[in-house]
Amino acid sequence: MNTPTKHNSEKPDHSSQISGKGFTTTDNPALETPTKNTATTSILALDPELQKIIDATHHNPFSVLGKHTVDSTEIVRVYIPQASQAFLPDLGTRLTRLEGTDFFQWRGAHNQVAQHYQIKWYDRNNQQHIRYDPYCFAPQIPDYDLHLFGEGKHWHAYRFLGAHLHSIDAIEGVLFATWAPNAKRVSVIGDFNDWDGRAHPMRTRGNSGVWELFIPGIKANQLYKFEIRGQHGNILQKADPYGQAFELRPNTASLVLDNLPFLWQDKAWIEQRKNNEWLHTPLSIYEVHLGSWQRNENDQFLNYTELAQRLVDHVKRLGFTHLQLLPITEHPFDASWGYQTTGYFAPTRRFGTPDEFRYFVNHCHRNGIGVILDWVPAHFPKDAHALAEYDGTALYEHEDPRRGEHRDWGTLIYNYGRNEVKNFLLSSALYWLEEYHIDGLRVDAVASMLYLDYSRNEGDWLPNPHGGNENLEAIDFLREMNTVVHGEFPGCMTIAEESTSWPQVTRPTWLGGLGFSMKWNMGWMHDTLNYFNNDPIYRQYHHDQLTFGLMYSFSENFVLPFSHDEVVHGKSAMLNKMPGDEWQKFANLRLLYTYMYTYPGKKTLFMGAEFAQSSEWNVDQALDWHLLQYPLHQGVQKLVTDLNTLYKELPALHQLDFEQSGFEWIDCHDAAQSVLSFQRKSTDSVVIVALNFTPMPREDYRIGVPYGGTYRELLNSDSTYYGGSNIGNASTITAQPQPWMGLPYSVNLTLPPLGGVVIKTDHHS
Repeated sequence: MNTPTKHNSEKPDHSSQISGKGFTTTDNPALETPTKNTATTSILALDPELQKIIDATHHNPFSVLGKHTVDSTEIVRVYIPQASQAFLPDLGTRLTRLEGTDFFQWRGAHNQVAQHYQIKWYDRNNQQHIRYDPYCFAPQIPDYDLHLFGEGKHWHAYRFLGAHLHSIDAIEGVLFATWAPNAKRVSVIGDFNDWDGRAHPMRTRGNSGVWELFIPGIKANQLYKFEIRGQHGNILQKADPYGQAFELRPNTASLVLDNLPFLWQDKAWIEQRKNNEWLHTPLSIYEVHLGSWQRNENDQFLNYTELAQRLVDHVKRLGFTHLQLLPITEHPFDASWGYQTTGYFAPTRRFGTPDEFRYFVNHCHRNGIGVILDWVPAHFPKDAHALAEYDGTALYEHEDPRRGEHRDWGTLIYNYGRNEVKNFLLSSALYWLEEYHIDGLRVDAVASMLYLDYSRNEGDWLPNPHGGNENLEAIDFLREMNTVVHGEFPGCMTIAEESTSWPQVTRPTWLGGLGFSMKWNMGWMHDTLNYFNNDPIYRQYHHDQLTFGLMYSFSENFVLPFSHDEVVHGKSAMLNKMPGDEWQKFANLRLLYTYMYTYPGKKTLFMGAEFAQSSEWNVDQALDWHLLQYPLHQGVQKLVTDLNTLYKELPALHQLDFEQSGFEWIDCHDAAQSVLSFQRKSTDSVVIVALNFTPMPREDYRIGVPYGGTYRELLNSDSTYYGGSNIGNASTITAQPQPWMGLPYSVNLTLPPLGGVVIKTDHHS
């Protein structure tokens, strides 16, 4: 993940009249004091509840506003700060303004006013408005939903929290709801009320901490926020935590979505996914950052539709099975790469609308490409408009920074032990799988979730109740998340970015594991890159960096990652990690990829690596696609294509990736010549791999093989087709009945310089 040294938090625009922006109490004194025409009167003196509405401090506005019956008298009371006069159009009568206030009231006999009545009012510019009174509607969220939410068992909280088009007795509008248990008052603000928090205060739903309000007449594409008054009177303007769409950054308002169904055309893919034995099938992932993969001729972002066409063509041509997207969940700061998420239910507006992202996924599936989403439940940014101190208190985070803050990243840590927070994250995970047909989640920074002392100094962390450094609440959350995901969406994967030796990350929860499908093999990645960084003359002294990984390769279900994190912050592009002159750099890179694709484990390659991008990844510009005009870069891309093809077509290279029986050393001890040889196996076939990590060709290099007969060279990374010197083997290689290296037969090979060969026999004898 990205770990910037500082986070450039977005500052609200202090304007009460601009769409989607925040303002503070100092910008609008009306938030703290009565409006200019609210002189203290005998009415207010007798009824302090009215003054609370004026001051925007009332926690239960429905007790004051709307229709009420007192004895046999019916009272309708509304509060409209912008109004000059107001009427009940159904009765053809005017409401009386309470002296010195913006309250309008009608009194009359019982049952004259309909259950759901309209208010007609004129603003101070004499513009007419007609609306149903929001305060004449009963609560809409079922108690059962609130109960499940409080218990931490509501997996679809996004269906009732947030903003949803809603109808009551054929009256159309939007039902708003948010969780803010420590707020004194919560209001919905938007263009429809001049972003005035006095206009639409919400009702609280008791001890649930949920506030709701149905506002008739609001339609799709309306901008909104929640204005929250904290316990100490502080005013906050917050984007909707459950918002399913947002304004384009730097603006931060949430957006009401329409509820038109998307016409999915990936039923065949979804059915195939349910029955997919992913443990035993090829998984070759192309990791991509959508904003810097390609751009248009004006150096602007491509939209989701354009990306779908171009990306699918690219990954199909190269043979990848899946795309993995760096977080496209909404985020305000481009340079965070998406890892400082503020919209856990919204695809970023940078590339288009939610339905355009659905088109992206749908197009991938129709072309046989899976989509994995980078998902970040480990931390969240401190941006004032987002989750930080959402209701004026440490709500989603821990109050104590020793539990609630990542010092390195300048971000906050979720309180995984709080049921409602757990619901928020579980609902987000399921939302992407259900609403966008995502095929898997790559869970970022899992190690930071597991350890209470992660990247902390002595004395800057709090132990768990047993005195240990394990985050027991995070562990329980991860286990539940994995259990629910795998139970509700068979065939969907969860992949952990976990860099420590935590046991059983990919073992079932009922066996004490965390329940992930797979985890990144960070140890293999670091050892391999460290080895390749050595000049070949010294590699004999570091041979164990290539062999040690097999000691633990089958303890977990591993993915081999050459990811975005390895090509930034001065680490160099993959090509420039390789030592030597230009020829050696390219030969080493081809050898590295051959080693990865033949080593046990699924594969991940970051964009640009497939054609030997020569500069570090820069989030602010597209990849250097012009390099593909040069033969050596073309050669690397051809090799990656052929490796993907070989990996998918040969069961021996993928069927038993996670089982010891799928791998056997032929010779791991030839450190002096820096050569490795091994067998990859399926249930009924064998592939032989031999790798030479020096620029010295190895003539007549004998290795043992399990079968007699003839072998053929399936791939040689030194082929001229890939830009190599074309040193290799004839079309057929005859095995000799000479036992070698503990095997009954042997072959003499020519090992190319800084190259690898893959050979196979079609007939066992």
